Amino acid sequence: MANPSIILYYYPYSPYARRVVWYLTLRGIPYSQCIQPSMMPRPDVSRLGISYRRIPILSIGRDVYLDTRLQIPKLEALFPELPRLGATDADQLAVERLLSTFTTDSGLFDKAVQLLPTDLPLLQDPAYFRDRGDFIGGRLSREGMDAARPEALGELSQAFELLETTLLADGRDWILKTTRPSLADIEAVWPFHWLMGIPGALPEDRFSPAAFPRVYAWVQRFQGAVSAAKKQTGKPATLSGEAAAQAIVRAPFNEAEKAMDLEDAVVVAGGIQKGDRVRVWPTDTGSSGRDDGVLVGIDAREVVYETGEGDGMVRVHAPRHGFRVKKTTLDGNSKL
Repeated sequence: MANPSIILYYYPYSPYARRVVWYLTLRGIPYSQCIQPSMMPRPDVSRLGISYRRIPILSIGRDVYLDTRLQIPKLEALFPELPRLGATDADQLAVERLLSTFTTDSGLFDKAVQLLPTDLPLLQDPAYFRDRGDFIGGRLSREGMDAARPEALGELSQAFELLETTLLADGRDWILKTTRPSLADIEAVWPFHWLMGIPGALPEDRFSPAAFPRVYAWVQRFQGAVSAAKKQTGKPATLSGEAAAQAIVRAPFNEAEKAMDLEDAVVVAGGIQKGDRVRVWPTDTGSSGRDDGVLVGIDAREVVYETGEGDGMVRVHAPRHGFRVKKTTLDGNSKL
């Protein structure tokens, strides 16, 4: 599919959504946006037959992609006429992927959340703690965040120090010594950029340009590069939920149907076949948002299933890493 239409469902201060917005902006890929509330429910997403509750959600044509770890590689494969941001050298690709693991899978962001000042207006709303408690699958409170803050500061200090004394230690502008920000920079910068933009999150006696000059300068350079790119690309069009859903279901599919890996361990153990009803959900956060759909294909990297019916059907892609797939019956009961 040449130059497919792209729609991003997100809310602007989501640090995960910024990863995709930055990627689209730095590559100059045109897209439309459908702005979402920061807390559930999200009727615009429900229009697509999707219960998944994490942001962002990305549509490319009639295919919908969950999780930034899948969304960015899918975008990287598109628009060959535009310079890509990802590494091609094996060593640099390893650094890129390890940085993704460091910031996304290591628990670093969980520690960053614990540094949110509890006097923020959003944190005065009891609904926020109910919503985020459901998101993490546990109880969340201002008192708990205050108690966790000292340990979180220690973890973030180590993360700052790691970048300051290793990848940025020689004074390079960008992580892979590129001439402009690369995907490795996006993979690494987002939790640091997010915290630096929240007054009171990082105590100035421990976190400052004097304490970590290379990290602070790198984040500032990155923001400058994004701001310059935004001037070139302009603002994306904003769509209502109804308009976004109609645009998606009327578009052609971005990808051909994925084949079934019949030797996949989950497929074998569950007796799963193409056309079976399955339930798919993330296993770390947001696990209460579980999608039911009809299995299209599955392999070691992703699972693809259809939600909605008839003309309203869309094809949803979820990564295998951090997600669970189970065969279900029509009433939603698990068959495993």
